[in-house]
Amino acid sequence: MEHKVLRMDESIFDLVSRHPEIADIMVELGFRDIAKPGMLQTAGRFMTLSKGAKLKKIDVGAIKQTFLQHGFDLTE
Repeated sequence: MEHKVLRMDESIFDLVSRHPEIADIMVELGFRDIAKPGMLQTAGRFMTLSKGAKLKKIDVGAIKQTFLQHGFDLTE
């Protein structure tokens, strides 16, 4: 299975636009706000995975591992 590469500094809106399944992975990781109506179109346009991890105090290693399990490689 070929892994898709994602950048940690790309907006969540752009990531989810390209790969809609990312929204479910993010909810699984604890980014529950992404599922709220309108959040992706507003905050998601400037929020990145890096910023979100810091804001939610979610370990970047855990994020990378979870995305890897779903077929995504994360780069800084």
